[in-house]
Amino acid sequence: MNEFQTELARRLADLREQGLHRELRRVDSPQSPRVMIGGKSLLNFSSNDYLGLANHPALTKAAMQAVEKFGAGSGASRLICGSLAPHHELEDALATFKGTEAALSFSTGCAAALGTITALVGKDDIIVIDKLVHASIVDAARLSGAKLRVFAHNDLDDLEKILRWADARTQNSKLETRNLKARTLIITESVFSMDGDLAPLREIVTLKEKYGAWLMLDEAHATGLFGEKRRGLAEEFGVADHIEIQMGTLGKAVGAAGGYICGPRVLTDFLVNRARSFIFSTAPVPASAAAARAGIELIQSAEGESRRQAVWQRVDQLKNGLIEGAWPLPVVRSAILPLLIGDETKAAEIAAALRAAEVFIPAIRYPTVARGEARLRLTVTATHTAADLAQLLETFASLDPDL
Repeated sequence: MNEFQTELARRLADLREQGLHRELRRVDSPQSPRVMIGGKSLLNFSSNDYLGLANHPALTKAAMQAVEKFGAGSGASRLICGSLAPHHELEDALATFKGTEAALSFSTGCAAALGTITALVGKDDIIVIDKLVHASIVDAARLSGAKLRVFAHNDLDDLEKILRWADARTQNSKLETRNLKARTLIITESVFSMDGDLAPLREIVTLKEKYGAWLMLDEAHATGLFGEKRRGLAEEFGVADHIEIQMGTLGKAVGAAGGYICGPRVLTDFLVNRARSFIFSTAPVPASAAAARAGIELIQSAEGESRRQAVWQRVDQLKNGLIEGAWPLPVVRSAILPLLIGDETKAAEIAAALRAAEVFIPAIRYPTVARGEARLRLTVTATHTAADLAQLLETFASLDPDL
């Protein structure tokens, strides 16, 4: 190996020693409660396909029809000639679903966060984020150039202390003399992706209005599961109309791929003009947009409600079984059940033992979570059966206690 390759090999060896090495595992089947990996059928409790729509006939049919009519690719960015009918139909469906004036779709959730945050704030502004927000939000906040402050996870006292400081700082800003105003943007998730807990949205909204801040809410893991119309946690808590920017993804409960921003029309018009990850990206393929639209429509149907109820049924069954088996499960109210292990190597060993028993639950380790907070992240879907849950619990009961 040359010097470049030798250095990378050394870094990989360091990751292995720390129990942090990762690898891609080829999956030779559609997303479902069972997946084919390495020639074996494994019981899958790791997918974010909460409603089981990724392989639903309605979504695959919509994708195929879009390919037949619009082809495989979009040809260019949407501001050039790639803004195809499926993209506009998706955004109309999203806005109707979320109850907002408008929506704008992006190629990924990461692209939505990056484009939106860097477009809305800059070096004279302040961003305040929950400590456990997604890495893409952290990266976007840093790239924006705004002053970044982090509040302790779901800690309202810490958030208010920072907002009080930010308010004093913006009030004294020299920007006022130029008829401009420095802004404070709060960003949080509604359902946190690794812990499965919920943000105290009502209280956060009260604080952001008290101090004149803006609020951006990532509903990636709540859309399709919470609220009377399955819009998300903002709907369930009755605060959707008080949130300036609603963000989400199309690759979880929706069953397709991509990201989106929902809000007033002026917001999406502004992002079309200023969000660099939107402006300079080739538009998502038409099949993806069409599948996502079909997923959104299905979520709002009677079948969507039936699938949501099935998720919560399975969540309760699995939580009760894990608690009876004395596994360390924190109090959560979502389809994400984190089994906290702590040590990275031990978490990887338990995941390997599960895989040997034909159960697929990868270990979640640093940098996805903090060092020493490794875990198994179980996720429940509408298409898991009672037999699937029974097999999972039996497998956990049979694990070597010395692992």
